[in-house]
Amino acid sequence: MATMKLYTHADMLDRVIGEKGTPQRDSMEAELQSYLIGEAIKLARKEKKLTQQQLGELMGVQRAQISRIEKGHNLTVSTIV
Repeated sequence: MATMKLYTHADMLDRVIGEKGTPQRDSMEAELQSYLIGEAIKLARKEKKLTQQQLGELMGVQRAQISRIEKGHNLTVSTIV
């Protein structure tokens, strides 16, 4: 019986997306972080029982901006602040 080679998650990321420090890997990790921050904001909004419209009014932005933030788009430090 042939033996299978096992790979760690980090090995697979290196092979498929690129090693740490490469533009492709950095881009993927930045997108992932934006997504996770957006999900955390959405969870916090829902725990407070607020709609996107209500949160937008509290923040002084349109509902569409809240939607983009929760999807991880247009997510910058200045936007969050």
